[in-house]
Amino acid sequence: MPEITLEITNKVGLHARPAALFVQETKKFESEIFAINNDRKINAKSILEVLTLGAHKGTVITIQAEGPDADDALEAISALHANNFGEKE
Repeated sequence: MPEITLEITNKVGLHARPAALFVQETKKFESEIFAINNDRKINAKSILEVLTLGAHKGTVITIQAEGPDADDALEAISALHANNFGEKE
């Protein structure tokens, strides 16, 4: 299963707005997408699960995708992260 590792750099972490953008992005893909923080693995297409992941600034999370468009999904998530989830800081 392909995966990427991201460090959350948003000032207040993966809070409501960036989490919503993250989930919107993951829902564009057919693949199953998971986010992992420590030993906790969640469905990355669920806003409630993403919000409870506890991804604060400096947290390193792993994103896994499995399915026909898994690589495209990871690229899109990586681009969203590189754009700091649309936040200026």
